[in-house]
Amino acid sequence: MAGGIGKEELRLDSWYKGVAPSNQLRKWFSHTPAKWDEFRRRYFAELDSNPEAWSPLAELAHSGNVTLPYSAKDEGHNNAKALRDYLEPKL
Repeated sequence: MAGGIGKEELRLDSWYKGVAPSNQLRKWFSHTPAKWDEFRRRYFAELDSNPEAWSPLAELAHSGNVTLPYSAKDEGHNNAKALRDYLEPKL
């Protein structure tokens, strides 16, 4: 993997797979920048309906750093950036 590391190499304490966008939403978005605003709207709606998935991350962020990994090549339009933008106002 050029420029990155694999999940196994991260040595993370926890992996919150439940905060990921649904497969249907990820496939629809397909990392198309023109769909970014609508992707965020839909992803935030998914997160709004599933606070038990993201609230542990918000709690962790209150006491320290939280790493939000992503596998997209586009650093400006990826799941981790959208999740960060969703969580920041909740902190």
